[in-house]
Amino acid sequence: MTGGWKAKRFWSAVSVSEVDGGYGVMLDARRVMTPGKIPLTLPSRMMAHAIAAEWDAQEGEIAPLSMPVTRAANSAIERVTPQRAEVAAMLAAYAETDLICHRAAAPVALVAGQAAAWDPLLAWADAALAAPLIATVGVLPVDQPPTSLARLAAQVAALDAFKLTGLHDLVTISGSLIIALATTAGRLAPEQAWAISRIDEDWQIAQWGADEEAAAMAAHKRSDFLRAAQFWAMSHPD
Repeated sequence: MTGGWKAKRFWSAVSVSEVDGGYGVMLDARRVMTPGKIPLTLPSRMMAHAIAAEWDAQEGEIAPLSMPVTRAANSAIERVTPQRAEVAAMLAAYAETDLICHRAAAPVALVAGQAAAWDPLLAWADAALAAPLIATVGVLPVDQPPTSLARLAAQVAALDAFKLTGLHDLVTISGSLIIALATTAGRLAPEQAWAISRIDEDWQIAQWGADEEAAAMAAHKRSDFLRAAQFWAMSHPD
């Protein structure tokens, strides 16, 4: 016998229903569950309809990789919820070595590009979040103001599991808590945030040309970043 058993579509209709605590997705009369058999309870109708559309698009064998919103919701429930404090602390720690705080010493064009893109975000963090951070040259850590780190950590810790799930990829892909928070606050559009996180890489490409493998990896990260922004937008309760 070759291969393994794969789940196949068994339902005729997909619908969204109101349930205790939010919304559920129904496959005929059967409610969608997480892989660990926890009811998939979603915070918004928008997210529920997005997940319903993913299930409705399945034909024949179920392809989990074609269901990013479902997978993110599963992660929020099964992985983030049990360790929400730990996930929040991990993401908040990015402020200690935030991408936008670490600048090149040269060449002049790269230094200017970083300043033009990142200085306004540092000013925004100071004004909007009461969390001024210090920019430095090089990759070595610099001691950031403890009050700023505490305020950023408190803001992240206040997020629920679904919002943390969206924030997670925005932070880890960009390397910047400030870029991620500016995106979730509407200060940056997702495409703009992605471009701002790529100042260094894009400068290298402009100098030396694109590497096919690196370009493919960047395209994959960009898709994940934009999906994370969409998931964040869908995570706000109705």
